[in-house]
Amino acid sequence: MSRIYGSTAVLALTYLALYCVGNTDGRRWLYLIVTLATWVVFAVVARRFWLARRDGAVEGGAVEGDGRLATRPVLLVALLAAAIQLPGMFFAPVSSTDLNRYVWDGRVQLSGVDPYRYVPFDDRLAHLRDPILFPGLRPDQSSGYTTEPLPTDRAALLEVAKNYPEQTVLSRPRFPTPYPPVAEAYYTAVSAVTPWSWGVKGFQLAGAALAVATAALVSLYLRARGRDPLLALLFAWCPTVVLEAGNGGHVDILVAFFIVLAVLAAQARRGPLLVGLLVGLAAGVKLTPFVMLPGFVSWKRLPASAVRIATAIGTVVLSYLPHFLAVGTLVLGSIGGYVVEENGENRASLLQLGVGLSAANLLAVVITLGVACWAVFRRRTLSFDDPALPALVLLGTLLFTTTPVLAWYSLPCSPSPQ
Repeated sequence: MSRIYGSTAVLALTYLALYCVGNTDGRRWLYLIVTLATWVVFAVVARRFWLARRDGAVEGGAVEGDGRLATRPVLLVALLAAAIQLPGMFFAPVSSTDLNRYVWDGRVQLSGVDPYRYVPFDDRLAHLRDPILFPGLRPDQSSGYTTEPLPTDRAALLEVAKNYPEQTVLSRPRFPTPYPPVAEAYYTAVSAVTPWSWGVKGFQLAGAALAVATAALVSLYLRARGRDPLLALLFAWCPTVVLEAGNGGHVDILVAFFIVLAVLAAQARRGPLLVGLLVGLAAGVKLTPFVMLPGFVSWKRLPASAVRIATAIGTVVLSYLPHFLAVGTLVLGSIGGYVVEENGENRASLLQLGVGLSAANLLAVVITLGVACWAVFRRRTLSFDDPALPALVLLGTLLFTTTPVLAWYSLPCSPSPQ
């Protein structure tokens, strides 16, 4: 037990040193250096921990050591996960300013305005400005900007995407929100219980709480599979989880939470409606979890698979419906603009090492579809009740082929116990 506590302390101090560096959103080189350093420390600690757990005796879910926590590994995982998230709560996010947009979207919805209707700079939302989010633009001042369709030309789009730090800390204040409805509902819920004066602190606390809950769920999964439940600490200690879920507060941790719940529901052989609902909620946060859906179906279990697919898709459609009725096609937000913006040198950059951009995009689709077919037609019938591995491979394939540059996109991969 002392080794586990010591490892947690070492990693907590490592992350504390990173937080002291400050925000690195505009200094990507610095972000790369400090995060690589934390990954080196994590790799050393994780290897020692893994070897100790592999060589130690673990029977019946109990762990070596004394005290009550030694016989309650899930509780121990949750407590240590909370402990390592705690330092990040005292610092501003170090990797991005996305949480400012979470706060704004939640505030807009609480005011009774649909979040897809106006961009933040639109003066029709001026009454919602405060000195934290808009340090250079008072409610009685005009921004001179009115919501309009995004251009389809990439160069013009990049011009619209510019930030105005002298007026607002929101990134892309002339862009409509890109987030799907379940994410927007989450922003509203957190904003409803967070005072304006707290800034982004409410989302940092919510992200940390979700990371702790997800770590506990992974521990439950491992125990149900007859494996060491304390291995869930590898998720709780992971730099991506600590830096991006708690301190960074990124909504991707909510995706991870729903996906792990869906895996547990499938493992426990709950109804296909529940599994499909949970996958649909995950997709309603960020859409990309749709690529994991083939991992939850099997051609050998067609009726149940069909229910899971229909429920997942129906959940996302129903989440969009109220917004569509309110604002029509504006409900798409800036998703189209995001696709245009990312269709450059960053898109499929690994595949572009061997082929051109157009061929890389086509190859990415072919690879992803091929992996999806493997998932659906996999031979292990047990995988239908334990979709963790195929779901992980599917999302990992998407990340590999598209090669996003933002670390928090990988958060849903982090809880995998495979």
